[in-house]
Amino acid sequence: MDNTRNIIIIVDDDITNLTVARHNLVGKYDVVTAPSGEKLFRILEKITPALILLDIEMPEMNGYEILKILKREEKTAHIPVIFLTATINPESKIQCLSLGAADCIKKPFSRDLLVERVGLHIQLEKQKKEDSSMKSLEQHKV
Repeated sequence: MDNTRNIIIIVDDDITNLTVARHNLVGKYDVVTAPSGEKLFRILEKITPALILLDIEMPEMNGYEILKILKREEKTAHIPVIFLTATINPESKIQCLSLGAADCIKKPFSRDLLVERVGLHIQLEKQKKEDSSMKSLEQHKV
């Protein structure tokens, strides 16, 4: 059994949002926080998280721009990204998903919803990797 804890990176320019999200997840996950996209990319040079929680509205580089870069890079393209946003309307949710986000959660978020959604997307990614490994094994048998 794998006893290593999944790493979650939370990216938000608001210290209160970082603190609340970190506090909600720290019991189940190893949590790293970043106040900007620039800091996120420096962290990603050293670690590969199981999931990234990403604010949309940030100065310098917004969440959409960060996600586009993440999806372009082979090393980070597979990492599920959940947007944390104060505004979720049908148009913004479609934009998030069309850029490759796994999900969107409206701020302020409930602890239970955040923990469940994070757990769900980590499990989905784990299942994708297992399915891919099984397909690869099956192809080598043939």
